[in-house]
Amino acid sequence: MIKPNSLTSRLSIFSTLTLISSQALAAGFALNEQSASSMGTAFAGRASSALDASTLYGNPAGMSYLGEQVSGGMALISASSDIDNASSNFKGSNHGDMVPLTAIPFGYYVKPLDENWHFGVGVFAPFGLATEYENNYQGRGFAKDSDLSVVSVQPTLSYKLNEQWSFGAGISANYAEGTLSSTVNPAPALFRDGEYKVTGNDWGYGYNLGVMFQATDSTRLGLDYKSKVDYTLEGDVKNTDIANGIVKAGKYDGTLDLTTPESVDFSITHQFDSRWTGYAGSTWTRWSRFKEVVIDSPNNGSPLFTQVSEAENWHDTVSYAAGLSYQLDPQWVLRSGIAFDPTPTNNTDRSPRIPSGDRYVFALGAGYSPTANLTIDLAYVYLQEEQVSVNNSEHGKGYYQADFNNSAHAIATQATWRF
Repeated sequence: MIKPNSLTSRLSIFSTLTLISSQALAAGFALNEQSASSMGTAFAGRASSALDASTLYGNPAGMSYLGEQVSGGMALISASSDIDNASSNFKGSNHGDMVPLTAIPFGYYVKPLDENWHFGVGVFAPFGLATEYENNYQGRGFAKDSDLSVVSVQPTLSYKLNEQWSFGAGISANYAEGTLSSTVNPAPALFRDGEYKVTGNDWGYGYNLGVMFQATDSTRLGLDYKSKVDYTLEGDVKNTDIANGIVKAGKYDGTLDLTTPESVDFSITHQFDSRWTGYAGSTWTRWSRFKEVVIDSPNNGSPLFTQVSEAENWHDTVSYAAGLSYQLDPQWVLRSGIAFDPTPTNNTDRSPRIPSGDRYVFALGAGYSPTANLTIDLAYVYLQEEQVSVNNSEHGKGYYQADFNNSAHAIATQATWRF
């Protein structure tokens, strides 16, 4: 809850809950880029494949299939948005392309403790965003700049019960930090726009549970659960809305409640022969937590805005992915995959802060092992969204209508060293 300023509160919480769409390769505000080896199959089979130490994120039970090793890498994401048919009662531009080039690093370490127990630790980014509209963006009353990063550190244990069953569990410490801004009372022509900026950070804690079942010598099933994580971001709210007669310009202390949702990932890995392996999976995410945001602001100086609500009406989603890998020779493995990821937003409440639609993902990847100890993985992903429209109107901000066409390219590389 942002307490100092009701209008600022409503905008900043709305921003935070909707910040992560354009550059992420997962719907809502989730990131998928925690493994280059999984990225090559569009993340199909992530909960059942146990390709390397990055299984700590995909399914911690997969550590039971590994020796001591370390994996690390980075993904780069370049997204673009074409804005067409824009109209508003305020003047401005509609350049789109509001997402800067974004880098997402990750790293993992796994070590067997004995024949049954494995220990691992991972550092990765499960959520995050950076969007930067131009200063004169025509829809600046509904969205401007957003910057949020969530970094997780997860110590993990796995236990191999027998040749068929393995279990894993991890506890994650997650640090969230954000800076958000939006125009308040955008000026039609002669008057200067007001603006707010809110910054905050907090630690949140969650857990990850996984199980793998080796059904046959060639088929493995995996199930992974990631818990929700609650944050209360504490920081500053700066308001420069000189035209607003209800809320005075100034700098205030503020807090912001944010919850990242739980998810369940089920996948299958099947080895057809010595060269071909197939992967399939689906992920359920509980985005329906974001039905409504209610902000209490009793100390904002106005009895008119002691509580403000912002409708979200997000719904749960189920994404699907399928992929193949081909062992070309002892050194090279080739990968490909496709995925469908529906948006949790709806046509009524969608805004330029998250102008996304259903997503189609196409992936290519390769793994190269010059020695028995080292593997280098590369992956490329192209993402295309369906065209969507926003139609927003609100007192004090006017209206904004536009069509958005979003797409993204991502590349990732990862190195795995086996001791």
